[in-house]
Amino acid sequence: MTATPLATRLRAFSGPTIFTEMTLLAQRTGAANLGQGFPDGDGPPAMLAAARAAIDGGMNQYPPANGLAVLRAAIAERRRADHGVAYDPEREVVVTAGATEAIAAALIGLCDPGDEVIVFDPLYDSYAACLAMAGATAVPVPLEFDGTRFTFDPDRLRAAVGPRTRLVLLNSPHNPTGTVFDRAELAHVAGVCRDHDLVAVTDEVYEYLTYDGVTHVPLAGLPGMRERTLTISSAGKTFSATGWKVGWACGPAPLVEAVRTVKQFLTFGTGTPLQAGVAHALTHCADWVGELRDSLQRRRDLLVKGLTAAGARTYPAQGTYFVQLDSRSFGFADGVEFCRALPHDAGVVAIPSVALYADKEAGRHLVRFAFCKSEELLTTAVDRLGRYAATRRTAG
Repeated sequence: MTATPLATRLRAFSGPTIFTEMTLLAQRTGAANLGQGFPDGDGPPAMLAAARAAIDGGMNQYPPANGLAVLRAAIAERRRADHGVAYDPEREVVVTAGATEAIAAALIGLCDPGDEVIVFDPLYDSYAACLAMAGATAVPVPLEFDGTRFTFDPDRLRAAVGPRTRLVLLNSPHNPTGTVFDRAELAHVAGVCRDHDLVAVTDEVYEYLTYDGVTHVPLAGLPGMRERTLTISSAGKTFSATGWKVGWACGPAPLVEAVRTVKQFLTFGTGTPLQAGVAHALTHCADWVGELRDSLQRRRDLLVKGLTAAGARTYPAQGTYFVQLDSRSFGFADGVEFCRALPHDAGVVAIPSVALYADKEAGRHLVRFAFCKSEELLTTAVDRLGRYAATRRTAG
């Protein structure tokens, strides 16, 4: 046997992810973990009760391959009510094992080996691995800070299209930059898709977690885009239940069928009673989600205020769980070096954003902090970072 039996196309992804590495480091050091994006608290009590009732009611066997009918109906109704985009729950909605499976199944199901996929850099780490599984190649378009927020150059987006381009993979609200693409930016994406007959796959898992009055606009709602867009979301972020792994994809029947074809040979189905709980939450827990959004905005502000007081440069976060920081504020040109020193020296864990960049130099100095934690933990973290910054200034 060769030194590693892992397929060549996946060798770049072997070993633990940076999220696993930093979480283990937090556990070993007792540091305040602002690294991996999972909340400290549970989701809405009514959702948890509905899942328990489903377990007690005998909903413990395989669900239908495309998901419980009640959940598909709830998903379709939320898309119609919240975004004005209607889907047939029988043919145009499929439930998946989280958004991650939906993205993987979409890329595997829609791309042939050698196809190219336009992505926005930085990109969530699973995208590159899923593209490798599909045998497709990522063509990155950089998101760059324009003095106000991270955005892209429309000319660079158009220039990224080539003869093998199959689709555009878009994440908004965007992890890790916190950008929520506005209607003008989405119009550029839509124009490229229409002009070149491309499919769009959109990762919208933070769709309800936007701040300061910023509104999430689904790409599928723009003219000519419903028929070529596969919209992906999940319950994990919306209802603070990341461990449930209940996601979904909505779109025209041929695109949804491509996802269903792949996912039936991956997981087939996921968490029947959890699907029932999510269906209840989508139907009855909108107020809870609004309170979560308001709470997250307060916690974002607490973190940013503390980081700024420590002398750090931060970047605006219009949505998601995350604030980015410039590690050079603490005297580190390299964010990885900073993040590996921080647990030992300051008692705080963060994620080096470079792990999510194709262009490593562009992300070298950026660090991502999660604010989906308790105010107590955030206060502890900013106090520690303030003392750490003061110590470094004194030492310098």
